[in-house]
Amino acid sequence: MTRARPKILTVFGTRPEAIKLFPVIRALDATGEVETVTCVTAQHRGLLDQVLAIAGLTPDIDLDLMEPGQSLDRLTARLLTGLGEVMDAVRPDRVIVQGDTATAMVGALAAYYRKIPVAHVEAGLRSGDIYQPWPEEVNRRIVAPIADLHFAPTDTAAAALARETVTAGVHVTGNTVIDALHWTRERIAADPALAATLDPLAERFAGKRIILVTTHRRENFGDGMAAIARAIARIAARDDVAILFPMHPNPNVGAVMDRWLGTPDNVARIAPLDYPHFIRALGWCDLALTDSGGVQEEAPALGKPVLVMRDTTERPEGVAAGTARLIGTDEERIVSEVFTLLDDTSAYAAMARAHNPFGDGHASTRIARIIADAIGH
Repeated sequence: MTRARPKILTVFGTRPEAIKLFPVIRALDATGEVETVTCVTAQHRGLLDQVLAIAGLTPDIDLDLMEPGQSLDRLTARLLTGLGEVMDAVRPDRVIVQGDTATAMVGALAAYYRKIPVAHVEAGLRSGDIYQPWPEEVNRRIVAPIADLHFAPTDTAAAALARETVTAGVHVTGNTVIDALHWTRERIAADPALAATLDPLAERFAGKRIILVTTHRRENFGDGMAAIARAIARIAARDDVAILFPMHPNPNVGAVMDRWLGTPDNVARIAPLDYPHFIRALGWCDLALTDSGGVQEEAPALGKPVLVMRDTTERPEGVAAGTARLIGTDEERIVSEVFTLLDDTSAYAAMARAHNPFGDGHASTRIARIIADAIGH
């Protein structure tokens, strides 16, 4: 009688999780040694679906838990009962979670309640401030003592785990987002139509210095988001600049931009980009102005300076390497830092040439091998 392959349940719910996990799922499938089961919570419905489509990934289970204006406590409760029922039905040998979302935190907790071992992809990121990023910083800290396999993207992340006395099962692998980026760029090169929707904007903004803006962090809602909007408006007043601004669907972003930024001719406030279009936009731009975590990892791989509109970061490697700079949300500081990069060629070159500390594009293969070996034992 043929022995059933060990079963791996991978749980995710947001676009960033999908981007960073689809290469891991592919690598696990390629081993032929495990059965992979995927469960999405759809914490970000539309943005998640974009990534699933380009990755050719159809989830085995879709909880579809997204609700408009859903509070964190309601989301957490629904995730815990929903994921618990999934684990009871699937009975996996191991659960994989990624990063710092509510889905990752609750997925680990639900697995712990059932004594199912947990692997944490992108483990060890820490800002040192439980309210920045909020609630992601605490979500990561909750997963750490539960997981028995910790895939730290960098030595810095591994050291952060060691400070919390988490040393067993820690593996420095690189970040899987670099795997996803390389895979997607190859797809675009083979089929430019995958990112052709940006062609009209490329023509419209030809000859301009392109600034890619993304902003959505909860801790920036309110006064911080208003300051960001005013700064973007001032930057857009330059004749040599164009702003490419994929708008996060959260109304705390859109309403503030409506009030303080509006729609100047050289600002393209567009719908969120699917992953191929986003990677094309990142390669096209001169610099990125962001409060995102993932952009801090992706931009260095393409030689793009990143100005981070936050006071802390759980990805200090980019700051240490010189490719990223923390600038907060002060309006004057944002304008000054952007203008410096636009007008000072040596300052720009120093950031654009900085070393990418986040991986070589083979993190997923390493992770899959470690998981397969661990579950085999």
